[in-house]
Amino acid sequence: MKLAASLLAIMALAAPLQAEDLTVGFAIAKSGWMEAYDTPAATAAQIRIDEINAAGGLLGRQIKVVEADTRTDRAESAKAGLDVVDQGAEMMVVSCDYDFGAPAALVAEGEGMNSFFLCAEDVKAGIQGVGPNSFSSSVLAPVQGATMAEWAHAKREARTAFVLEDTFIEYNKGICTGFNWMFPQLEGAEIVGSDSFKNDDASIASQITRIKSLPAEPDVIMLCSVMPGAAAAVRQIRAAGINSLILNGSAVDGSYWLEATPDLSGFVVPVQGSIYGDDPRPEVEAFNKAYEAKTGARPASQYAYPGYVLIDLWAKAVERAGTVEGAAVTAELEKMTDEPTAFGPRSFSSELHHQNSALMQIIEITNGKPARVDEWRTSQPVPMDVLMAK
Repeated sequence: MKLAASLLAIMALAAPLQAEDLTVGFAIAKSGWMEAYDTPAATAAQIRIDEINAAGGLLGRQIKVVEADTRTDRAESAKAGLDVVDQGAEMMVVSCDYDFGAPAALVAEGEGMNSFFLCAEDVKAGIQGVGPNSFSSSVLAPVQGATMAEWAHAKREARTAFVLEDTFIEYNKGICTGFNWMFPQLEGAEIVGSDSFKNDDASIASQITRIKSLPAEPDVIMLCSVMPGAAAAVRQIRAAGINSLILNGSAVDGSYWLEATPDLSGFVVPVQGSIYGDDPRPEVEAFNKAYEAKTGARPASQYAYPGYVLIDLWAKAVERAGTVEGAAVTAELEKMTDEPTAFGPRSFSSELHHQNSALMQIIEITNGKPARVDEWRTSQPVPMDVLMAK
């Protein structure tokens, strides 16, 4: 018996130790209006995690996910951040929007760990508003506005523009900032007027009157808005007989809102990838099908994509650093210049943990149907002083 016990003890010592799981904490909105943005991106992140785990894991460890609900509330966001830390998180994924993700990201920063916003497009969702270990793989809102300015000028010969800004969230201001910076630089281009409204305004009649009082209908209206206010604004603009090409940012990608604006035409947005099966990159459609296999439906908008990309980039940085320690991973992320991903190259630097340049797919709605019509990458990044001045 003693011999058998000794042999068992020796065998136990000789057996390889099972590596502990590597824990990623998701402090995201599982309820409230941000859930519609966070859930698709979090699902995409889980798809990439599943792929990594199936391939053997990260640093020889399987990735485990823990979650806490921010309830689309700033105070609850901080609590959710603390919750996932208590559950053992070694990296934190936070809500899509800066305002609702930052309280959790600040918790991660205090712990010296990396945080990634699921799809935030405000420059403050990174070094500028959180700290040196915070990132977003999504494309800055000002880049979206600048993309629309340059594309419309080059491809639709837009020379006059009216800018209509929804003051609801910082994202909207960012779109207008990028457009207002780029459009006047272009040959023969002029912003002939501007106005603002609130997302929940029942009517934008006074703003429409200002547009109709111009000497000539503007070639484009740069509408910087999100749902539901964006749909209401578009409906009222078209009902007033204004036929200008309407531009917006990525936040209104998707066909889910088009019932509110039947047979809409002449509406254009830039996106990171097309959900409509017409993206020229096979990797994008492969992801769309993987998403459908996991959820039973294709992505409803492009906002699923940054979730997949953030895990991909973070995992590459962890492998190169040989650790999940925040500062070491940050150093590797900041070395990335045009790092390949399924949705195009991504770059970070010691000054900016966001995408200040990206190849965007151009989606146009015609007769109520969205489709990819082009692609565009801005001729220059938006300067830091412009990003910060907004």
